[in-house]
Amino acid sequence: MQSEYNTADKRIKAFILLALIIGMMILVRHLMGQHFSSVDDLRQYMRGLGILAPVFLTIFQAFQVVVPVVPGYLGCAAGAVAFGTPIGFACNYIGISGGSIVAYFLARRYGLPIVLMMFSQKQYDKWEEKTRGKKSYDVFLFVATLLPMFPDDFLCYFSGLIKMDPKKFILIIILGKPWCILAYSIVFGLIG
Repeated sequence: MQSEYNTADKRIKAFILLALIIGMMILVRHLMGQHFSSVDDLRQYMRGLGILAPVFLTIFQAFQVVVPVVPGYLGCAAGAVAFGTPIGFACNYIGISGGSIVAYFLARRYGLPIVLMMFSQKQYDKWEEKTRGKKSYDVFLFVATLLPMFPDDFLCYFSGLIKMDPKKFILIIILGKPWCILAYSIVFGLIG
C-alpha cells in the first residue's frame, strides 16, 4: 500500500513539474514572439504589465533558473531597462536566488533524472568528472556565482545532486549572486 502511495505521489509531483515546465515554455514563447526594436519597446512592454511587472519579472527570473530556457542576463537586462538599476536589481536578485534554491532542492529530492530533463548527459559528465574527489567545490561554486556567463543554473542542480550542505549552498547563493546581477543591472540600467 505504501509503495502504491509513493508511486502515485511521484506521478503527481512529476505532473506538476511538467505543467510548470510547459507553462514556462509557453510564457517564454510568448515573450520571444514580441519584437523589441528598441530599448523603449522593451520598457513599454514591461511597464504595460502595470504594478505586477516587478512581480512578473521576479517570478520569470526564478522560473528561468528552474527551467533554463533563456539566459538569466536577458531578464537582468529587461529589469534594469524597464525599472532602473535599484528595482531591476532587487527583482532579479530575489528571483534568481529563489530559483537557484528551488533548483538545488529539486535535484536533491528527485536526483539525476530531473537534472537530465533540463541538461545533457554530456554536461553532467563533464562537471561530475571535474569535481570528483575535489574538496574545493564550495570555493569553486562561490567563484562561479560571481562570474558572468557561467553555467550557474546547472551548478545549482549539480550542487543538489552531490548533496552539498543546504545551509552552505544557500549562503553561497545569497553572498555570491548579487555581484554579477548588480553589474548587469548597472550596465543595462545605463542603457535604459
